[in-house]
Amino acid sequence: MKGSHKAGFVNIIGNPNVGKSTLMNALVGERLSIITSKAQTTRHRILGIVNDDNCQIIFSDTPGILKPAYLLQENMMQQVDTALGDADIILYVTDVIEKPTKNPEYLEKLNHIEVPVLIVLNKIDKSSQVEVLALIDQWHSLIPGAGIFPVSALERFNLDSLFNRILELLPKSPPWFDKEQLTDKSLRFFASEIIREKILINYTKEIPYCVEVTVEEFNENEKMYNIRAVINVMRESQKGIIIGNRGSALKRIGTQARLDMEDFFQKKVFLELFVKVLPNWRENKARLRQFGY
Repeated sequence: MKGSHKAGFVNIIGNPNVGKSTLMNALVGERLSIITSKAQTTRHRILGIVNDDNCQIIFSDTPGILKPAYLLQENMMQQVDTALGDADIILYVTDVIEKPTKNPEYLEKLNHIEVPVLIVLNKIDKSSQVEVLALIDQWHSLIPGAGIFPVSALERFNLDSLFNRILELLPKSPPWFDKEQLTDKSLRFFASEIIREKILINYTKEIPYCVEVTVEEFNENEKMYNIRAVINVMRESQKGIIIGNRGSALKRIGTQARLDMEDFFQKKVFLELFVKVLPNWRENKARLRQFGY
């Protein structure tokens, strides 16, 4: 029936490391958001679109909530505030480790928001039933109007009941995107995110937070993708660390990223990586605009 189609934006917000990206990837069924154990992994809002004949759910993964220390982080927090404003349903993701009272200003916003709020209590596989029930009671008292769903995104536990509740709450609407579309981001964007993920995994301390990846060439022929990417860092010393002894570290990242891209794109990839110093790019408005922030 024409008038019974449902569609809407389901925006996922919460603190760093609670499993927002893991949850979205599990709900969408694709590895759209990079997942590592480091904070600030997600820097952009990434849409993941689930389609069937009667509905279109547009999930939106957002950067983790933090107190901004520089312009890049201010931009990331603006994306979270935008997500609160344009949602049809809010998924506030928390876990069994963090204190429910961690973000009083966001709890206040969730209590006054006009769209349905679902609290997703993630990582329950790392806790006991008694502790989980106590946390559910605490969340009920903090946000009385919200539905609460204890889940394990990693183990895919209780995601069906969360998904079904989202379907129930979704407004009647024609689709917002083409029914074949899986995300709002390009393959070029995912190539840069895969490289950035490898940097998050392979380097410690401040290095991953001083890096931005730009894809300068992205060409496809019948046999493969030819990709040329630049890893931008803030200091000459960071460039040396990224490259490593005789280029060994850069080669390792390149190999790991290429294999992941081939799996993601389902096609052979030829990847060239370069490293460039861009002093203090995180505080430079023009640079941030150039990088898509």
